[in-house]
Amino acid sequence: MATPSDVSDASDVSHAVPAAALDPVTSAAPAVKPAGAEHGPDPEVPPIVRRRHVGRWVSAAAALLVFVMVLNSVIRNEAFQWDVVGRYFTTTAVLDGLLLTLWLTGAVMVLGFLLGTLLAVMRLSGNPVLRTLSWGYVWIFRSTPLLVQLLFWFNIGALYPTLGLGIPFGPELFSVKTVNLLGPTLTAVIGLTLHESAYAAEVVRGGILSVDSGQTEAAQALGLSRRRTLRRIVVPQAMRSIVPTAGNMLIGTLKGTSIVSVLAVHDLLYSVQLVYNQNYQVIPLLMVATLWYVAVTTVLSAGQYHVERYYARGTARDLPPTPLRRLRIQLAGLRARLRTVTAPGGR
Repeated sequence: MATPSDVSDASDVSHAVPAAALDPVTSAAPAVKPAGAEHGPDPEVPPIVRRRHVGRWVSAAAALLVFVMVLNSVIRNEAFQWDVVGRYFTTTAVLDGLLLTLWLTGAVMVLGFLLGTLLAVMRLSGNPVLRTLSWGYVWIFRSTPLLVQLLFWFNIGALYPTLGLGIPFGPELFSVKTVNLLGPTLTAVIGLTLHESAYAAEVVRGGILSVDSGQTEAAQALGLSRRRTLRRIVVPQAMRSIVPTAGNMLIGTLKGTSIVSVLAVHDLLYSVQLVYNQNYQVIPLLMVATLWYVAVTTVLSAGQYHVERYYARGTARDLPPTPLRRLRIQLAGLRARLRTVTAPGGR
């Protein structure tokens, strides 16, 4: 039984300690910190020591050392003849070959993905004939080496000397000789397009299949047509899976166009070969072609990165920072540390 003195003591405590300051679990007043504890570390809490990644720093230093050694050997090696590389880097013959390579890459990618999209739709169709024909096309062109396909189309005149258009099993309206119709450049476009379309069909088909079937079912429940569902719902989501692989195909096609030099197409590599067959400067001219391929590939990779960011909207609350923005953040953090160290009383 509580005495009046106990009640008065409890009331004094409740008035001395506000209710908001009581611990929510124990309903007890928090321990009073000694004077000056707010401005210094708690002696009862052990200090936090950051983990030292010794192996990470050692491996980074070793990799950087190897990179510097390789770079030094390339720059200071007189056999590369960098003065000759600079002299032929922007010559008319090299730039004309570069333009043809870029045009060939763009034409092949556009035509290849148009045909590949059609083949992917056929492959996903409920029609067994269209599905089988699409599968057979992809099987044939993925099973044959690209060089064999190009040589086959280059010698198509041996099989079909003339090509004509007319009524089936009826009169022929007109015909043209294959030799006059298919030149080296057109043969390269046809061969590369048919080859790339087989891979593009699988890329598009994989992207469409990556979209959850519930998206299509929801669109059908809203009364959207099949074409509108494909265009407004399925394709935008499928592009997240299509764009990375398509970017790799674009870069592969850019480098793969060098194989058309066997058909005497004046692309970048063939133009360089014509030059070093005259002056016998093989290594410097090959370095010219290499540097142009590296430069164009770098530009295409940067474009692929930004296209991927565009189609990645909605998958996360915030997009990852670009390399330039990441560099700015790191520089800002470095400047903040330097100010902290150089400030009076800084450690």
